[in-house]
Amino acid sequence: MSQQDIIRAWKDEKFRNSLSEDQRSQLPENPAGILDMSDESLETIFGGAVKTGAGTGGNCCTGDPDPTHTGNGTGGNCCD
Repeated sequence: MSQQDIIRAWKDEKFRNSLSEDQRSQLPENPAGILDMSDESLETIFGGAVKTGAGTGGNCCTGDPDPTHTGNGTGGNCCD
């Protein structure tokens, strides 16, 4: 198997699933590791930060717990 096929198999699940069992067993381990996370873990992650509840993140001007509301300033600066 060529290096391009190995990389494609790591990145493209549909291509990887199209390989025979023997071909898949010969693939080296993906250097990025296992990319599978539980639904419970995924539900606690938002925009690269962990959701922690009211009073953290969000809009510091209003106390809004929604981390997508970043304030009135430009570039996410609060209260400018």
